Amino acid sequence: MMDRQLVEEVTRMVVERMGEKKPEARARLWIHNDKAPSYKAVGQEREEEEVGGKAKLSPFPKTEKSPSSRTEETEEDSGDLKELIKKTSARIGVGRAGVRPKTKTWLKFRYDHAAAVDAVFGQVDGSLLETLDLFTVRTKVTDQDTYIRRPDYGRRLSEEGEEKVRDACRKRPSVQIIVSDGLSSKAVDENLEDVYLSLNQSLEALGIETGTPFYIDKGRVAVMDHVGEILEPDVVCLLVGERPGLVSAESMSAYLCYRPRIGTIESERQVVSNIHRGGTPPVEAGAYLGSVIEKILDYGASGVELVKKEG
Repeated sequence: MMDRQLVEEVTRMVVERMGEKKPEARARLWIHNDKAPSYKAVGQEREEEEVGGKAKLSPFPKTEKSPSSRTEETEEDSGDLKELIKKTSARIGVGRAGVRPKTKTWLKFRYDHAAAVDAVFGQVDGSLLETLDLFTVRTKVTDQDTYIRRPDYGRRLSEEGEEKVRDACRKRPSVQIIVSDGLSSKAVDENLEDVYLSLNQSLEALGIETGTPFYIDKGRVAVMDHVGEILEPDVVCLLVGERPGLVSAESMSAYLCYRPRIGTIESERQVVSNIHRGGTPPVEAGAYLGSVIEKILDYGASGVELVKKEG
């Protein structure tokens, strides 16, 4: 037990310490309204605080509004932004509501996302294929989930499809045109007719013969290698739906390759992409493809090898 006299001494010292006058707590504040940074020390001043038993509150300093050219800059920036918006379909200048997108922007995003999903999981209009006289074969894909998870299945025709191609198509043509939905059935529905008819007209005008065209359900780009192995054409032209984005779910690409075979590497192909109403117009794309195919036949190469030989 602590000595009683010691307890009393400690208690007395504590009481004396508590009764001592505390130094004023002062802080340095940055006066940000001044042109040049300056500081002021502030602290508790009891004489000013205790007025009639109430604390005295200091008013906020009044600041004069200085003229600024920010308004003119904002108007100029707004004009530049409007020009950019006119030139792109990307989501720029859409604004926000607090930390969230605006309702209109969010609904448009959901709509475009739903359109992209529909493009991937949709089916090409059968009447369009009948109009263009394209018979249908399938790859090794059995359902859409397998198509998404196993791209390699979409690169080979099924046994039935391979047999049908051998029986129905002319062998060793100069150009073999094939069509596939790829990752966007909507791209085929929206663009195929114009691209296909324009391409055929262009090849006919150039005096280039074509083989028997057909449609491949759930095909990937490299399925053109399997077709090349079967029919041995000089050039294969694959019109295929591109992977949809949130800007366009109906974009088509045309892949071209000189004498493709199983094992062809990607650098040996070339592509004309972004074929849709908001990109390269389908009719224009078809006519252009004819001239590219003519060049491939003249040089006997495609892809990187064509660039080397051409230039």
